[in-house]
Amino acid sequence: MKKVLVGMSGGVDSSVSALLLKQDGYEVIGATMNLFNTESSSKEAKEVCDSLDIAHVDIDYSKKFKKDVMDYFVQEYSNCRTPNPCVMCNKKLKFGYLYDYAKKNNIEYIATGHYAKIEYSDEYKRYVLKKADNKAKDQSYFLYNIDKNILKYILFPLASFNTKDEIRDIARKNNLKTASKSDSQDICFIPDGNYKNFLENNSGLKENIGDIIFNGKVIGKHTGLYKYTIGQRKGLGVAHETPLYVIGFNKLKNELIVGDEKDLYTRSFKVKDYNLLLIDKLDSKMEVMVKTRYKSKEYKATISMDNDLINVVFDTPQKGVTPGQSAVFYVDDMVLGGGIIV
Repeated sequence: MKKVLVGMSGGVDSSVSALLLKQDGYEVIGATMNLFNTESSSKEAKEVCDSLDIAHVDIDYSKKFKKDVMDYFVQEYSNCRTPNPCVMCNKKLKFGYLYDYAKKNNIEYIATGHYAKIEYSDEYKRYVLKKADNKAKDQSYFLYNIDKNILKYILFPLASFNTKDEIRDIARKNNLKTASKSDSQDICFIPDGNYKNFLENNSGLKENIGDIIFNGKVIGKHTGLYKYTIGQRKGLGVAHETPLYVIGFNKLKNELIVGDEKDLYTRSFKVKDYNLLLIDKLDSKMEVMVKTRYKSKEYKATISMDNDLINVVFDTPQKGVTPGQSAVFYVDDMVLGGGIIV
């Protein structure tokens, strides 16, 4: 009987994942990563494991989480970039340290409740990361940074379900306490969603009055560059005859640059710290579909190498490309790879 370590957050997705894997004949061990103030999550996960008669372990990764995710989050905002902490958490924690724990304990596989697929491709002669059947819930965007060498050891039991209702029905029919638990928020370590307060309470970032610049002229004052992101329209605090949007930052001068909607559009950009899953290296130009935020649409683009960066050129200009966010490249429903927008 093959063993699988299931990352369990105390939510319905990971609970049902553990159930399905047990029904498929695996020896299942539930693992709750203690990242920060996760006592309730661990308790709920253990209750589910007890009800399924499977083992449960708590692993303290709080120091690693602070260093690799929370400190990274703060550093990016300090440098006028808008990070995606989930991408970093998946790379470092869920498919990094958790995978290492599994290997050290002779556990063949790891699994999570993510909505994504991993299949072997005869065409590419490797395991590939693909979109989930449930396109509305697909989370492949967050997973592009996984080491391609471990894909064959990862299981996503929810890959083929079409609706969240199906998952909840399975949980209810099997008397799992998490059946009606609401979905988790976007940033787990900021439960109230107020990232500005988090930054002020967990870093040296404080209100710092500076100029708002439009067409080279000062039109108002801002209270701290970390409070803004590219494309932001609301909360600028300036009156103007047409809507204004954040289009950039001048960190040295502590200036917030605003412009018209047309100024948000860009034809090309670059990504750093890229990870390629479908291929080993990008030898020539490739046509792909690109997603620059989790909830954004995909757009046609051509990618190519530019020294140690990947250059992305859209077929038609797109708006809201934001430094710090991830750009993920797709070929059909497969994840080619991705990187951090410069």
